[in-house]
Amino acid sequence: MKKIGIYVHIPFCKKKCKYCDFVSFSGMEDRVEEYFNALFEEISIKSDEIYKNLEVNEESDSVANKYENGKVNKNERVEVDTIYIGGGTPSVVSEKYIEELIYLIHKKFVISETAEITIEVNPGTVSEEKLRNYINLEINRISIGLQSANNELLKLLGRIHTYEEFESTFESARKVGFKNINVDLMIGLPKQSMKDVEESLNKIISKSPEHISVYSLILEEGTEMLELIEKNILKLPDENLEREMYWQVKKNLEEKGYTHYEISNFAKNNYSSKHNMNCWNQHDYLGFGVSAHSYYDGIRYSNITGLKTYIENIKNNTPIYNVVFHENQLKDDMMREYMLLRIKED
Repeated sequence: MKKIGIYVHIPFCKKKCKYCDFVSFSGMEDRVEEYFNALFEEISIKSDEIYKNLEVNEESDSVANKYENGKVNKNERVEVDTIYIGGGTPSVVSEKYIEELIYLIHKKFVISETAEITIEVNPGTVSEEKLRNYINLEINRISIGLQSANNELLKLLGRIHTYEEFESTFESARKVGFKNINVDLMIGLPKQSMKDVEESLNKIISKSPEHISVYSLILEEGTEMLELIEKNILKLPDENLEREMYWQVKKNLEEKGYTHYEISNFAKNNYSSKHNMNCWNQHDYLGFGVSAHSYYDGIRYSNITGLKTYIENIKNNTPIYNVVFHENQLKDDMMREYMLLRIKED
């Protein structure tokens, strides 16, 4: 049985962060319903295409016949071992949409009994009840966007929450039963000192999350943060200080028992992100939703970034117009990429 991952992009946010260049939209709550309708249609179309394109020999004709007769509504030859719901801020939408999403994926695919199912959440957008509903949907991993324990830095970044709200979210997640939690931390921020980084990291470690992601701030075109830097309203830390922050974080986390398994990711034993590792190991994955990327049978493609156009193409029965082709890998291409992906940082 073919193993694949699934990524679902939920592009809605309560507020756009100053550094963010992801495809996300704030103030568009009126588009949530029609977006999910389009998303669900895309999942149904793609799963049906994949099933029908699977090679079926004469001995298994009965399977194809059952499918045509409506007796089989799952892809019996594809098993999903990871589901990642990202954004945007998936937790900003009503959990009823997440429930419908998980139900549809179960309907259209075989889900592994040991599947890792992750959802990204931000403090200030989840309650204990919402987190409990996620658990009831068999979502077994959450990624909490903290970024810093310094409330002044959070405000500077345009985050909508405080560190205290993060603490409440983390404690609620543990209370309802989450045993696999990631926390995001950012370094190299304007006005951030080494002391800020160490204090934030120590506070995170004290919570004992299973996974910690550490990202350096990258200035992207079209972001408010880049504009502030270019106008000299804000200033980034010296490059040497930013590197020192990174190596100090790495040292501290490894001393606390976290394994550095990717450039930005640290995990306790057996808690490396399966979703991340599958991508690094060239496993197939399907991306659903605006701007989502896919890699299937050696073909890389993505969806367009325009929310309105994405929805309209689904409504008009022209979903192919949402697809942007990137690459059709030959065997030699796959081998070269395989080697490159295994070059590790010392």
